[in-house]
Amino acid sequence: MSISAAQVKELRDMTGAGMMDCKAALAETGGNMDDAVDWLRKKGIAKADKKAGRTAAEGLVGVASDELSAVVVEVNSETDFVARNDAFQEIVRNVAKVALSTDGSTEAVANAAYPGSGKNVTETIKDAVGTIGENMGFRRSAKLSVTSGAVATYIHNAVADNLGKIGVLVAVETTGDAGKARAFGRQVAMHVAATAPMALTEAEIDPAAAARERAIFLDQAKASGKPDAIAEKMVEGRMRKFYEEVVLLKQAFVVNPDLTVAQALKAAEKDIGAAATITGYVRFALGEGIDRETTDFAAEVAAAAGKK
Repeated sequence: MSISAAQVKELRDMTGAGMMDCKAALAETGGNMDDAVDWLRKKGIAKADKKAGRTAAEGLVGVASDELSAVVVEVNSETDFVARNDAFQEIVRNVAKVALSTDGSTEAVANAAYPGSGKNVTETIKDAVGTIGENMGFRRSAKLSVTSGAVATYIHNAVADNLGKIGVLVAVETTGDAGKARAFGRQVAMHVAATAPMALTEAEIDPAAAARERAIFLDQAKASGKPDAIAEKMVEGRMRKFYEEVVLLKQAFVVNPDLTVAQALKAAEKDIGAAATITGYVRFALGEGIDRETTDFAAEVAAAAGKK
């Protein structure tokens, strides 16, 4: 089959591999992008399958909290210029406040009454498009709650109070000091913003994702010429390392890398005054999962060379 320059460029952006390697990977996998990433990884050419550089939405992530709950919302705009607009920022703050009064689901927040407008969130934002002069939309929301303890919030790359590019919630369940639980939870939230873990515990990792990693590690081990028994042991070691890298409670705590997050939580219980459990976390990065509009790579090269 024919492999387009645009496909090669997309794979290069995703993996950082060279052009010819990307072309070979796509040819070997029939143009399937995910399979091509795996092919490159098995060859040791690409180390990750993160689709870097493919998100393109602007806007803001906002958080709001009360005693036992917190929410995070994302409202998108076309440009970062509008995200710095006071009117747009007020909309995001209000959407976050509205979300606290709901179950936090995107549908519930979208249909909830927006303060002072007589309309719901979706309708109010649609009306604001004409005033602000740019397309906008409420994209998603999430909520965490505890029966006792606290839900900490953190905003990374903040442009104003509780508004920025990455928003994180961390729920800490405890009968101890809620203020100290919130302070520790905020440290964990900062950690989550930096490391973007895949899951809270090993059991919560998608089995398909784990199986995919194992298959890649096994192919790499066998390609090294090791006997099957040794290859299996190599795979087990690499899987342990994989979980340490992507499972929140197993990750080295950014505040004190000598401890895992689980160990840091245990140590924090002395200050909190009671047993504590991280029951959940949420991380919203602005625009994640929204693909950037692509252009023809060959056309870009020709244009740069001054060709028609």
